[in-house]
Amino acid sequence: MPHTKRRPTKAIFPVAGLGTRFLPATKSIPKEIMTLIDRPLIQYAIDEAREAGIEEFIFVTSRGKSALEDYFDEAPHLKAELEHKGKDDLLKVLEKTNMASGAIAYIRQTQPKGLGHAVWCARRLLGDEPFAVILPDDIIQAETGCLKQMVEAYEGIGGNMVAAMEVPPSKASAYGILDVAEDMGRVVSVKAMVEKPAPGTQPSNLAVIGRYILAPAVMDALDGASTGAGGEIQLTDAIAAQIGSGGVYGYRFDGQRYDCGSKAGFLQATIAFGLERPDLRDELAAFLSEIVPARDAAE
Repeated sequence: MPHTKRRPTKAIFPVAGLGTRFLPATKSIPKEIMTLIDRPLIQYAIDEAREAGIEEFIFVTSRGKSALEDYFDEAPHLKAELEHKGKDDLLKVLEKTNMASGAIAYIRQTQPKGLGHAVWCARRLLGDEPFAVILPDDIIQAETGCLKQMVEAYEGIGGNMVAAMEVPPSKASAYGILDVAEDMGRVVSVKAMVEKPAPGTQPSNLAVIGRYILAPAVMDALDGASTGAGGEIQLTDAIAAQIGSGGVYGYRFDGQRYDCGSKAGFLQATIAFGLERPDLRDELAAFLSEIVPARDAAE
């Protein structure tokens, strides 16, 4: 099968999860619209996708996600109020949250069968072209968005590409891990992928995180796929099936990844992004410089 090198213009956002680690907040609020500083997690993912040239946005949702759908709709009453009060800066902020009619599609995942199944649910909207997958839980702080970095590398390689980062051996069992055939610096070619390897069996320290550029053949592999690790349909397995044909590559991105699917990761991201903001950094840094020594002294 020839390596496709077309730039992806469609992205899938799997957002069907219940967010149980954030209960009780997620009892009524989708996790994806919980705010990191003053933007919902999903807005960070959308902004990154737009920067990378994505034009069509496919959300794989589930029951109880109507607030997520409403977030990207127009808010005429709020807009009119801001216009009346002359709050032009806030109007510009509001405009960035709006999506053009037809740019977003919503697909329901009616059964929680895993990430691979969620991606497969969007198959009819993709056509015969490469597509991106973005997991909104993975927030990446970077000067150039992670997906844009990947798109630029992908145009010269094709096949399938996954974002990769180094993890300590003690944490490898929580990730999909790459077995590297050739290390070319930023890009590595992959000879195998192992989903959540048993401790001590990982083939490398390169873990797959939530950014992918995938060839259409991945959908063929997901079609009728059997369950894998955890009793779910694993996206990693479908990507690994492309190693002998379309090719699979890992991309070491520039940036810091935060797992906002965990409470600790969400707090870390809040501090990191807060310290990056000119309007927040001084006050936040001063608070941290006071509270950390005080906590250490108390211990």
